[in-house]
Formats: sequence, C-alpha cells, structure tokens
Amino acid sequence: MIKKYLTTAIFAALITPVLANAADGLYSSASTPNLDTRWYVAPYGSFVLTDENRNTSDGWGGGLAVGKMLDEHFNVELKGFYQTLGNSSNGLNLNSGNVDMAGGTADLQYFFFRDKYSPYAVIGAGAANTSSPNGDKIGFIGEAGVGFTYEICDGFFLRNDVRYRYNNNFGSNDNNSNVFANNSNNDDFHEMVVNVGFVIPLGDKVEKPTPKIELPVVRPMPVADCSTKDDDHDGVNNCLDQCAGTIAGSKVDVHGCPISLEIKGVQFKYDSAELTSNAKLILDGVAASLIRYPLKNDLDVQGHTSSEGSDNYNLRLSQKRSQSVANYLKHQGVNNKLTAHGYGESQPISDNNTEAGKSRNRRVELIWIQ
Repeated sequence: MIKKYLTTAIFAALITPVLANAADGLYSSASTPNLDTRWYVAPYGSFVLTDENRNTSDGWGGGLAVGKMLDEHFNVELKGFYQTLGNSSNGLNLNSGNVDMAGGTADLQYFFFRDKYSPYAVIGAGAANTSSPNGDKIGFIGEAGVGFTYEICDGFFLRNDVRYRYNNNFGSNDNNSNVFANNSNNDDFHEMVVNVGFVIPLGDKVEKPTPKIELPVVRPMPVADCSTKDDDHDGVNNCLDQCAGTIAGSKVDVHGCPISLEIKGVQFKYDSAELTSNAKLILDGVAASLIRYPLKNDLDVQGHTSSEGSDNYNLRLSQKRSQSVANYLKHQGVNNKLTAHGYGESQPISDNNTEAGKSRNRRVELIWIQ
C-alpha cells in the first residue's frame, strides 16, 4: 500500500512542471518549426517502481521504440521492453529468483507544441509476459503518462517520460506462485515506470517550403511626352514653351512668349474713332484674356488704316482709333501699361487695290514690349 501511494505522489510531482511548461508553450509566441514527419527509433532505459503486491524489489530495464511523426501534434510508435523486477521475497515460497517482464505496447503521443523543448502526453496498450522461477504468465498492459523531448542537436533528441502502468495477469493467483498475485486474490498491479532515452529520426528532414509572397508590381505612371503637347496652341510644344497659356491668336517667339496680337473684327463708325457695339464685344473678350494672363508686360496699341484718303488724315485717324481701343481696355480692368500709336497706311499687310485687302489693312494690333 505504501508503494502505491508513493507511486501516485511521484507521478504527480513529475507531471506538474511538465503540464505547466505545456500551458506556457500553448500561449507562447515561439514559432513552430517546420513540420517533421520522419520515422524514428528511440532506445531507452527504464526504472520501475513496483506494486508492493508483487513481493519484489523495484526494477530496471530498457527497450526500443520505433515511431513516426504524423503531424504537428501526434506521434505513433511500437515499443518493446525488457525489465527485471528483482528477487521474489515471500518466505512461504520455496522457489525464489528474479522476476522478469518482457512485452510491448502501441503508443499514441500528443505533443502540446513542438519546439526545442516539446512536452507531450502519452497513452499505450499492449501485453507483457511475466516470468519467474514458478512459471510464466501473459497479461494485459495499459499505460498513461507525460513526458518531453529536448533537441540536443539536429537529428538527436533527449526523451524522458513517466507513466502509470496497469498490469492484469487474468486470474494468476494460484497456489504455485505469489509473484503474480498475493493472498488477497489480487490479479492486477499498479506501478510507475520512468523512461529515459533518445530519439533518432531516420533520414533527412524535409523542410517546409517558405510561402512565396507575391508583392504587387508597382509600375511607374507613364510620363507624358511634353514634346508632343501644345496646351495653349501657340505652335511651341510644352517642353520649350516658357509662357504657358498664351492668349489665342497671338504671334509668339521661339520660347512661346507673345509678340503681337491682331484684334480682328474691331470696327469703328464711319470716319470716326467711336467703337461699334460688335467691336466692344470683341474687346471685352480681349480684356478678359489680358487680365487672366500672368505676363504683365507693357503693351503698344497700334492702329492701321487702308490707303483711302491722304496720308496725314489716315495717320491722325489711326492714332485716334488706337487710343480709343487703349481707353476701352483700361476701362475694362486691364492692368498692363497701354500706349497708343497710329501708323496710318504706312504698314499694310495686304493689297490695298482690293476690298478684301483694304479690310485686312484696317486693323488694331497689340504689341508686347519686351
């Protein structure tokens, strides 16, 4: 009875730190190694704390297990063992000698987590032959326990577990031997087994492929070719244009900056410098463009006439008409400095012998003073 209580106490003492470490592992941040599913062999040595009803001393032994890692949590293995339980000690029995056990179990191990230190729980079932000077008996064995493996180096693990063992020899209490049962007609035994050994995986470890992370390909935004664009339609592409937003109709230099603007359609009343209603509408548009345009150079407002009339008359009339245009633009809010000049018929741009030519020569131009 004392041995039975001692077995329970030792088992509880051994299982407590293992379960505590297992709980820590379940909530730890350690990364799980690549899954290992190799076969392995596991030689081990054993210490057996025997049931006092056997009437033997505690025993020693060893064995060999062959197993396979199934997945992240489970191993299965077949385990064989041989253990000597010491000398039978019953004074009423004339036959005395060592009591030996040989058998095997099929085990299922559950690993709480797998890391360098990996705790597990195990259950197993099998059979064993108990041999003594008085005969042999084959009985059932059931085991349950906890343990751990510790990776010493790649491909070599230390393993230790402690197990409760139940052994039933199926009515072995006869009059010939008391190594199978005692006088209280017990035919089953409750013992503790401590196993210490090594796990040696067979073959090379298959590394779990690292997931390939496909990063989105960042394609640079296409850069517009400025040489193919002319946003202000002045004939100079955006790459070379130093004066963006040129007023429509302007003549520009090689840099895209305005030189002159012919104000087409500006008419005056007959033989007068008074603007017509239509001319005022045209000048309203010109004024709005000049106000928006950031280039605030001084402007020369130039008036021209056709060849009808004398030179002096045409010169005076063109001066009056250019001044009238300058005054109207200033009244509409144009901030550029405006200077009016009349050139009469001295600078024709078309043939004065035709009506169409004469109409073109009667004009007002804005000249940007650089």
